[in-house]
This record gives sequence, C-alpha cells and structure tokens, in this order.
Amino acid sequence: MSNLTFSERILALHYVFPVPLNRLSSLLQRDPNLERIRHAEASELAILLNISVDKAQKLQNNYLKTLETPLQQAYKAHKIIPIPFNHPLYPTRLLALYDPPVVLYTKGDSAILENKRKIAIIGARNATTYTDTVLNFIVPPLIEHEFVIVSGLAKGADRKAHEATIRFSGKTVGVLGHGLFHLYPKENKKLAEQMEINQLLISEYPPYVKPQKWHFPMRNRIISGLSTGIVVTEAAEKSGTLSTIDHGLENGKTIFAVPGDITNPLSKGPHKLIAEGAKPIWNGYQIIEELEDFLHSK
Repeated sequence: MSNLTFSERILALHYVFPVPLNRLSSLLQRDPNLERIRHAEASELAILLNISVDKAQKLQNNYLKTLETPLQQAYKAHKIIPIPFNHPLYPTRLLALYDPPVVLYTKGDSAILENKRKIAIIGARNATTYTDTVLNFIVPPLIEHEFVIVSGLAKGADRKAHEATIRFSGKTVGVLGHGLFHLYPKENKKLAEQMEINQLLISEYPPYVKPQKWHFPMRNRIISGLSTGIVVTEAAEKSGTLSTIDHGLENGKTIFAVPGDITNPLSKGPHKLIAEGAKPIWNGYQIIEELEDFLHSK
C-alpha cells in the first residue's frame, strides 16, 4: 500500500466517504498525502471528519478494504474516467466553490472540460415548445463561438438544451445528481447513452450512488460552477432552477433570462430575474457581446 499514489488513495477514500472537499479539509491539512489515515486512531479521524467514533472506525475499515480493490481498473472497464481535484483536467473554477467536488466521475469526451468557455442553460422540467423555439436562436451563436452548453440532464429545459446542442453539432455536458451506474429520469436514457459517446456526463458521486432528492440541489452548484454565465429559458416564480441562479450569483456568474408571454406562469421566473438585474436576451449573440471581454482574454 505504501506505493499507492495520492490519486489512488483519494479515490478509495471518496468511494467510502463521498462528501465534498470542504468536509476533508481538516484531514488533508493533517495528512496531505493520506499516508497516515490507515494508522490513525478512530477518535482522531472522528474529530478530523466531524463524525462519530463508530462511523470513523467503520470508514477506516472500509477504506483499507477499498485500497486493496483495483478501483481504477473497474472504472476503466465501465469507461468511467475519475478526475480528482488535483488532476490537470479538474476545472479550476470548481475550486472557487465553498464545497468543491472531491472527484468528478466522467463518461464520454473528458477533453471537453479543457474548454473554459461554458454556458449553463437551465429551466423548468415542464418547459414548453417555447423553450425549443428560444434555443434555436440562442444555441447556434454559442456553438459558433465554441461555447460548451452545460445542463443537468433533467426533464424539460435541460433535455432540450442538450438536444439542441447536439442537433447544432456543438458540445454539451450533463451534470448528474447520482452515480454513473444509475440514470434519472429514465426517459432520458437514449440521450444519456448518446452523450456517453461524443459528449460528456459528469457526477461528483461514485458510480454506485443512487439518486436522492438532496443530490439535485447539490448538483446545481456544479452546473453553475463550471459556467461563465447561466441562461434561464422558462421557470416558475418559485422553482428549483433558481437554486442554480443563487449559486451563480454567489460566485459572480452573469445571469441571462429569456422574456416570455406574460400570461404564462413559466415566464414569471425569468421576468423576476430580469427585474432583479439579469440580462434579458432573445438570441445567443447578446450573450457573446456581454461576455466579449471574457472571450478576448481566452
């Protein structure tokens, strides 16, 4: 075990303790290379990880067993590429989050992460054909300027954003709220399979982790964190979409919102954002113009 790399150790630890990086900060300060964890007292681990002594003992036992498991071979067999926070492909923007992912488990073209030009497109799960129409005006200019479209592979606006990007021959990233051995929602199975080949799926959860309700708000911070700006197509006034916006505002992202029919309840979210200072847009060139300084710096 002494010849294991830090990446192998962090993957083993994350497999048995899949938490964000801030939850490991005290441990990593005390043991930067994770070389001492297997010899540590459970009481010390409990303090460093803010868990009970009993949980710390179980975690340590499971960690030692996982160190002996050829995790990377298993991931390779399933075409999963894990990208720990110290990996060259790990997006540095995510490290600006309060709680960065420890590992990004990726499937597909992981080189897409190298492109720093990313825009999130999000909206309602019950988005209408208006979102389809809007995306025909927004997505092509972004692709023309080599932007990657980021969304959450959910129903509605997310799915429409991924599909429009593929239709216009662009690149898109789907951020999941569960491990790569699972898929939610099931109706996006064919789209996910398509994205596993030429696009990119990523998750902060080890592959075995099933979808849970609280995973999706956590997922939203990654969608926001990866992106330079966030576009909202349709959303209710009180919507899960707005949690992504909150993350974006906390991290200095530019927010764009598409005006809609004032009689449509799904226009209330974008209209409220515009009233609060979001940039109203109706084509992708407006986004390019707003981000011109960013484009020229890359």
